[in-house]
Amino acid sequence: MRVRHSVTRVLPYQPRQLFEMVGDVESYPQFVPWITGMRVWNRRDDEAGGGSLDAEAAVQFAVLKERFSTRVRRDAAAGEITVSLISGPFQHLVNRWRFRDDPEGTRVDFQIDFEFKSKTLTKLLSANFHHAVERLMQCFEGRARELYGARGGGA
Repeated sequence: MRVRHSVTRVLPYQPRQLFEMVGDVESYPQFVPWITGMRVWNRRDDEAGGGSLDAEAAVQFAVLKERFSTRVRRDAAAGEITVSLISGPFQHLVNRWRFRDDPEGTRVDFQIDFEFKSKTLTKLLSANFHHAVERLMQCFEGRARELYGARGGGA
């Protein structure tokens, strides 16, 4: 059973700022409480500010502790970050961030599509997954305020 969820927000920041913040996966343990560790390898940056990397996240939700690895592709020209599964407790995992100009700053579209290898775990976590995605967005919004101020600005 696959679980899919999407969230859209308009935030008072520049698309480039949010693209760089979301693309800085090494910083996630600093502001996403359930990510307890992050290891990055195979980093390839391009001259446009995009590129790709592989990352292993250590996560903890209550008694559940897991590690999973993903490939993160950052397309600066398109304003998109796509994350796909390498290994871990998932059967399937893809998420995509899109950053688009908006009169009030940036329209952020986040989509996630996943399925755990364990059907029981998928059923258990899917019931309240929309709350987890909303909380994740709140973590990123808080990080943006911390880095760029309440109204954005900057370069």
